[in-house]
Order: sequence, then structure tokens, then C-alpha cells
Amino acid sequence: MSSYKIREIQPKDNEQVAQVVRNVLVEMGVPKVGTAYEDKSLDDMYGYYDEPKKEYFVVEEEDKILGCAGIAPLPGEPDICELQKMYFLPEARGRGIGAAMMQTCLQFAKDAGYKKCYLETMPYMEHARKLYARTGFESIEGPMGTT
Repeated sequence: MSSYKIREIQPKDNEQVAQVVRNVLVEMGVPKVGTAYEDKSLDDMYGYYDEPKKEYFVVEEEDKILGCAGIAPLPGEPDICELQKMYFLPEARGRGIGAAMMQTCLQFAKDAGYKKCYLETMPYMEHARKLYARTGFESIEGPMGTT
């Protein structure tokens, strides 16, 4: 039986979540400027997602946050949501946690009334791209909404 739990973010998780996201971005070689690394919402993810039709989830194991992901409306597209800020520490990878998180997020999106889900990712994030493809996501020509 798995020892991790996926749950909604709580205010006490903000610091750990910001650390997880920034650590994974550094690990992946993402620039610190002009990327999610410097996104001001990272320091208060609970507050940012505490709105209708938005939710942020964390994966917790033994009081440690191992990963996270969220759903929010896609700007300019009322029936489409965006899977946002999905990151996992190395110890969470290869355990099926990403697939479980995707299902949790997509179920929330469906329950919230979204018709489609959109995401953006970097070309070099190969493992993430494989997970997205297995979940049914398809590549498109360019960005959607006003991202």
C-alpha cells in the first residue's frame, strides 16, 4: 500500500510547496528570471488558489511535501482550465504519483465544469511530456488563451 497522500493545499504548506517548485526548476536547469521560479504566487499558493474553480493539490508523505499541481481557469477561455505548476521531487518520481496527481486534478476540473484542460511544458521535460501523453494530452501548434 502506498504511504503518500494527495490532498488540497493548506496555508501551512506554502513554504514547502515554494521550495519544491524552486528546487525542481533548478534541477531542470530552468532560468530563475522570466520563469515560474520568480512567480510571486509561489510564496502563497494557498491564497492564490483559494478562489472558485481553482484548486491546488499536494502529495504528502511522512509530513513532507513531495510534489504538487493545480487547476485554474485558462485566461480568456471560460470552459477551459489549465493544469499548472506540477512538480515532483526526485523521490516521488517513478512511483505512479504523477499519474495519481493527474487524475486528482482532472477529476477536480471535470467536477468544476471545465470542458477541456490545457497545459504548457518545456520541451526538455521528457518524463512529464510522456505522462501527459499517457493521460490523453496532445501537442498543439501554439499557446491557447491569453497565456
